[in-house]
Amino acid sequence: MKRVLLVAFHFPPFKGSSGIQRALSFCRYLPENGWDVTVLTVHPRAHATTDLKQLADVPPSTRVVRAFALDSKRHFAFRGRYLRFTALPDQWISWLPDAVRLGRRLAKKGEIDAIVSTYPIATAHLIGVRLKRMTGLPWVADFRDSMIDPEFPEDPVQRAAFARVERQVMESADRAVFAAPGAMRMYRQRYPSSEARLRVIENGYDETAFAGFDDTRLTPATGAPVTLLHSGLIYPSERDPTAFFDALAELKRAGRIDGGRLQVVLRASGSVDLFSAMTRERRIDDIVSFPPPLPYREALAEMLAADALLVLQARNCNHLIPAKLYECFRARRPVVALTDPAGDTADKLIAAGIDTIASLDNVPTIRALLERVLRDARSESLPIASDDAVHAADRRSRVRELAALLDGVVAQRNRASES
Repeated sequence: MKRVLLVAFHFPPFKGSSGIQRALSFCRYLPENGWDVTVLTVHPRAHATTDLKQLADVPPSTRVVRAFALDSKRHFAFRGRYLRFTALPDQWISWLPDAVRLGRRLAKKGEIDAIVSTYPIATAHLIGVRLKRMTGLPWVADFRDSMIDPEFPEDPVQRAAFARVERQVMESADRAVFAAPGAMRMYRQRYPSSEARLRVIENGYDETAFAGFDDTRLTPATGAPVTLLHSGLIYPSERDPTAFFDALAELKRAGRIDGGRLQVVLRASGSVDLFSAMTRERRIDDIVSFPPPLPYREALAEMLAADALLVLQARNCNHLIPAKLYECFRARRPVVALTDPAGDTADKLIAAGIDTIASLDNVPTIRALLERVLRDARSESLPIASDDAVHAADRRSRVRELAALLDGVVAQRNRASES
């Protein structure tokens, strides 16, 4: 067995990000592909929210090393203010020194053959940069999404800090991995000399999370409203629901819908005060609800029971694919996608055989799509993901891609050392 050090901020008992599932899938399936995993993460105090039950999801074979880390915005603040340099490139920069110390010690003991650092916490990649320079070990930088977009980060100081980290990563990493083709294309244009080192390993779903569920859906009670479910955060910019709410309001005024015919459930949406005010203003608060988060397995069960699953993705995220989309595929429920038809998310849906797509900012097309959903949801005539698309999205197959990538960079290093 070869040994990989996985540098990951989002790891149990952290609570609040679907990104934790990517790291857990690496831990779960790399061993069956010849790689033991040691995770280098933060002390739980660095997390604003934790759930100790999440620790049960960590495979027994995974070794977890926790480095000293604090949250600058919570631990270094006085009367709500803190020194800016203590939160650049992010508020967990205090993780860097001890993580590098521990990672270097593991390398000196011969307990690491390769390193993987995983974003979206920039400090994780900084740790990768330092360990690569100190140890010379092969390093894969798992970006998932882009660090810098045309609109992110908005703050110029943080943007400059992210740009410095990004340049260091692209200069040092043996491979840079992205979760969608559009993100990789962006980096190919930004760093043309690094093209040969760029790869795509998409997100996916974990079949073990669906174990014990019966895929046979219960028939809803006669007269029950159609349920349209969005499970997860709705960012006011990247997943702006304004046009969706406007379309619902138009349908209600036209007498096409009410709370007895349609229920839109925006589970764990965040920004509840903002969105609730928007639905009250439009008088659709009898249709749209904002229930709190559920434990992961309960959230999956709710997806399996819904008439259709809602996906929101703005045009400024055309190079990204929501991780939740793959769980929607596995749930084998119809997907109502409000996204730009020219983006990666729409491409993935169309390749899976799903055409229930409307632009997130186009009220007339959203309204027409909703009318189709109301008409066809109960007749099971709305498209669902093809079997091929479902099987391809299994995280076990995604991790095989990562294992092959690690095998390749280790072999490349060995050839270089022999010559």
